[in-house]
Amino acid sequence: MANTRPMRLNRRGRLARRNWKLIASSVILTLLILAAVAAPLIAPHDPYLNQLGKRLLPPFWYPNGSFEHPLGTDHLGRDYLSRLIYGARVSLVIGLVTIMIAGVIGVALGTAAGFFGGWVDLFISYLLNVRLAMPIIIVSLGVVALLGNSFTTIIMVMGLLLWDQFLVVARSAAQGIARMDYVASARAAGASVPRILLRELLPNIMPMILVVGTVEIAMAIMLESGLSFLGLGVQPPTPSWGLMMAEGKQNIFFASWLIVLPGICLFVLVLAINLFGDGLRDHFSPGGRK
Repeated sequence: MANTRPMRLNRRGRLARRNWKLIASSVILTLLILAAVAAPLIAPHDPYLNQLGKRLLPPFWYPNGSFEHPLGTDHLGRDYLSRLIYGARVSLVIGLVTIMIAGVIGVALGTAAGFFGGWVDLFISYLLNVRLAMPIIIVSLGVVALLGNSFTTIIMVMGLLLWDQFLVVARSAAQGIARMDYVASARAAGASVPRILLRELLPNIMPMILVVGTVEIAMAIMLESGLSFLGLGVQPPTPSWGLMMAEGKQNIFFASWLIVLPGICLFVLVLAINLFGDGLRDHFSPGGRK
């Protein structure tokens, strides 16, 4: 029995090395996170510096492009590569903080509903139905338009709207684990409810919560980009991929890179996050899916 845990870890390690989705997405996400963290060091120019004499310069692969501004400039002459790098910060910070808020709310409610059952489950299920009756996009637009589109407001609004999937998964898992023998043994041994929840239940549902979290991070990033594109998200001059696409749409026929480049960045980030979540699901599944 003493060697069971090391053997299990070794098996998980072998499965991870065969999981191409987990490996590929981890590499892409690591590069994006490093670029976002090291943005002041690797960005070639100040992303806020306006140079109207250099406005709408094309990327280097165009006949008139140059490596001084490798991905060109926008309508105010700001270096586009620098703004794309700093835009990764906005997307990642909003995605991570939003999901931390939503995860705490959803896991707490779902665990309580699944573990206690009865009227607690009925009340939390009612809250879930109320939340599911509210369209995320419409509610976000209304609240942000009413309260203002500050960075904090956007995070709080999305964090208070994206907890339903966490609740559903945590409730289902908690219902099954609450009937397990080791939980009954802990109760018989006199363990308190908080101890059972923290030591027995939460560690066993955490892999499923991590998988849900990756999907919801992608959702939060897409929602922020949509709000920014509509003018209700991150405000100028803060670099945001959604805002950059909104600013570039007026020049779509003459400077298409202003929309294409942030769109590609958003696509790569969301795809990498979804592949990472899919890889985690395969890694934590009982047999290790191929």
